[in-house]
Amino acid sequence: MAASANPVPAGAHSGALAVETVGMTKRFGGFTALDDVSMKIEAGGFHALLGENGAGKSTFVKCVMGFYAPTAGSVLIDGREAEITGPKGAQARGLGMVYQHFTLVPSLTGAENLVIGRADAPAILDWTAERAALADFMARMPFRLNLDRPVAELAAGEKQKLEIVKQLYLKARFLILDEPTSVLTPAEAEEVLGLLRGMADAGTLTVLMISHKFREVEAFARSLSVLRRGRLVGGGAVGALSRDDMAAMMVGERTVRTIAARIGEPDPAREILRVDGLTATDVSGLRRIDVADLRVRAHEIVGIAGVSGNGQKELADVLGGQIRATGGRVAVQGEPYRGTRAESRRHRVRFIPEEPLRNACAPRMSVAENLAFRAFDRRGDDPAGPPTLWLDRRAMSRRAKDLIARFKVKTASSEAPIATLSGGNVQRAVLARELTDPVDLLIVVNPCFGLDFAAVAEIRSRIVAARNAGAAVLLISEDLDEILELSDRIVVMSDGRLVYETPAAAAEAGVIGRHMAGHH
Repeated sequence: MAASANPVPAGAHSGALAVETVGMTKRFGGFTALDDVSMKIEAGGFHALLGENGAGKSTFVKCVMGFYAPTAGSVLIDGREAEITGPKGAQARGLGMVYQHFTLVPSLTGAENLVIGRADAPAILDWTAERAALADFMARMPFRLNLDRPVAELAAGEKQKLEIVKQLYLKARFLILDEPTSVLTPAEAEEVLGLLRGMADAGTLTVLMISHKFREVEAFARSLSVLRRGRLVGGGAVGALSRDDMAAMMVGERTVRTIAARIGEPDPAREILRVDGLTATDVSGLRRIDVADLRVRAHEIVGIAGVSGNGQKELADVLGGQIRATGGRVAVQGEPYRGTRAESRRHRVRFIPEEPLRNACAPRMSVAENLAFRAFDRRGDDPAGPPTLWLDRRAMSRRAKDLIARFKVKTASSEAPIATLSGGNVQRAVLARELTDPVDLLIVVNPCFGLDFAAVAEIRSRIVAARNAGAAVLLISEDLDEILELSDRIVVMSDGRLVYETPAAAAEAGVIGRHMAGHH
């Protein structure tokens, strides 16, 4: 794809910046998120930063922008060492960042969002002068935007353009883009990246783009670097590297590890979950999934691998009853399933979403109350029992203390708000609630994200134990190691579709990585 032919006229900036990191290291306690990363992005370059989720990409750019103070290493701007102590310091040096999620104030107009972002904005604004200056600025920009409309009325593509214009208005000469096209249609993505590539070619801007999409990297970036587990593992000129090369650097050489406690084989006669021709869109209407055929049997873990934003969240939301399907059929044990509480109780379906404190708990309620969500309205605290008209607080407390002990939930008290627990202990509590009673179908989404090693090992063993007891498990995870370790069968999701399937025993990480990156 050709780059944009609309370079910004001279004078829009005083020139693109070169940025280099030397020995950049960041540790969080005993965890090394970034390990001795030295990277140089030439002035006027368009550089892509690749890596799986958790590879260290966000940590790297947050160190560059001053959100994090690096444990070791330094940042050089145009060859000179720069101490950047925060985003305002980065802005003062000509560095800007456009985030994956919008940071604009929805109730304000585009013009108001631009002006309030200025460090030198006066307490009392002369809007006649400001509008004249904005008109002059916009005349030199390749983006055409109506700055008088409230941000809340703008489409996603217009908001993304406004985020970029805001950084250019703040005199950014080095721009970091964090997954910039995740909220854009393909046509909008091509327009935005093409215009930025034109600015880089004109020498007025340097771009560092975090991306999972090989197609965009090949179309717009000139060079790339790959991070894996916090280390810089490769890179080079875009034209000199194939998609296979990039995928191999991202996923590395891995061996499939199996858990010794795995017992029994998947039961072909007991199909628990069946998805046929399922279509759905997210709340924005931009992301669409089309799942032709997905089946999970008893005594089986089916792992769905894929990089973030390829439809996994939408699939989980449909199965969890959060969004409605627009077509197709979901069946559990042969009956239609829409994710209601009554259906999940009847078919013994349990759902463990990503970020359970936000999505599966009431943070201000006690641990005991959260543990009772499945059965608080049932007599005898039994999810399958007859309904009751009152809460049995004593039974709830007894059951909570039993589950806390069995699942090793560390809490000051069963009456403490669940929000006071660590991430690993919140996850243990949710697992205790969801896995104590018999389970036929378990749907789990990124179960170990952000947890320490001990919590990860315990939670994964609980998932395998549910499978060994006869449950069908659908594991949706962006951690390829987790998928390889736990699954009996692996399916790859890309661009909203299931594009590849393999038995875990025959899985090759490189092949899976290529399909995850859209090379299929």
